[in-house]
Amino acid sequence: MPSPYRAVFAAPGALGFSVAGFLGRMPLSMTGIGVVTMVSQTTGRYGLAGALSATLAMAAAVIGPQVSRLVDRYGQRRVLRPVTLVSAAALTGLLVCVQQRLPDWTLFVFAVGAGAVPSMGSMVRARWAEIYRGSPRRLHTAYSWESIVDEVCFIFGPILSIGLSTAWFPEAGPLLAAVFLVTGVLWLTAQRATEPAPHPKAHHAGGSALRSSGLQVLVITFVATGAIFGAVDVVTVAFTEERGHKAAAGLVLAVYALGSCLAGTVFGLLHLKGRPSTRWLVGVCAMAVSMIPLQLAGSLPFLAVALFVAGLAVAPTMVTTMALVERHVPRTRLTEGMTWTSTGLAVGVALGSSAAGWVVDAAGTGAGYAVPAVAGALAAAVGLLGYRRLAEPVPTGGRGEDDRDLRTDDGEHVA
Repeated sequence: MPSPYRAVFAAPGALGFSVAGFLGRMPLSMTGIGVVTMVSQTTGRYGLAGALSATLAMAAAVIGPQVSRLVDRYGQRRVLRPVTLVSAAALTGLLVCVQQRLPDWTLFVFAVGAGAVPSMGSMVRARWAEIYRGSPRRLHTAYSWESIVDEVCFIFGPILSIGLSTAWFPEAGPLLAAVFLVTGVLWLTAQRATEPAPHPKAHHAGGSALRSSGLQVLVITFVATGAIFGAVDVVTVAFTEERGHKAAAGLVLAVYALGSCLAGTVFGLLHLKGRPSTRWLVGVCAMAVSMIPLQLAGSLPFLAVALFVAGLAVAPTMVTTMALVERHVPRTRLTEGMTWTSTGLAVGVALGSSAAGWVVDAAGTGAGYAVPAVAGALAAAVGLLGYRRLAEPVPTGGRGEDDRDLRTDDGEHVA
């Protein structure tokens, strides 16, 4: 492991909560695809499978920020354990209903409950922020590491979920996701020394982290960014199927995640200067531009290379986004603020998937990659229009530092 990463893990308890967070995040990439695989194998109804997966995603998008808001107020241990038990129980109920062929409405009821899953990535990043609040360089490296963990989850999670459900029994993938969730949350919440202190008094006045104008820009941009991801997934599956290699879709999409993973690794080693808001805007625009070569894809090798290059802009943009959330949201609402960006991403994925599916059905895969290109253009437009909100000094009640510059604890100038 490169020395900057060794340095951030020198903090007591850092390795433990990061590994726990990794386990708890695996269901993010396993549950939806696992439910689709399970339902399609058991009933043969792909429409029902897709609707249940969408219900899970939207439930998580609605409930997730509220869970994180409670975490900021009462602490991770007091909130995450009961919420996780509810989610795991509901997911188990969904598996039983599918296995017993119970009425469809029961599946949707349990799918909503299963969507009440905590945003484990936000919980872990909040711990990093608590440890390295006064050291921007190390916090940058820590956020880069967590971005790498995200990509690893999305590379291996679907493979595990689909592989178990097809090779063992249909419910195996979602069942393993539930085991990962419970194990990760219990392990994380058992580590009390690194848990951020709750802020009950700060929440009596009400209000949401979304009152921050900077966070509003980030969330809206992430809706468009999520649409890129959702559209790329759907169109790539259609593209590979059209060429008679549908099984290669997972590998091609893994190359996309691999590009992001490698970029995140390198990004965490850099000592960057300049405004984070400018760096974020460059990343968003790079993601938009990277969608243009996909319009020229005529073969799987070309598509794989284009997606790998496109992936290089993803992780650095995500890392910078979390740094901006940490600056523009009061520390008493930091977990909620980070979760709102994940919510925007989830909503965008759902919208992008739906739009891409409609375009592919109506005009074929040749036109399908226009959807992520349009989503990228929208993300860039929102970023440009909202840039001043991110670049201006943080209002009173925020983190207390502006976006002009920062210095590390050893006095070196970074941003």
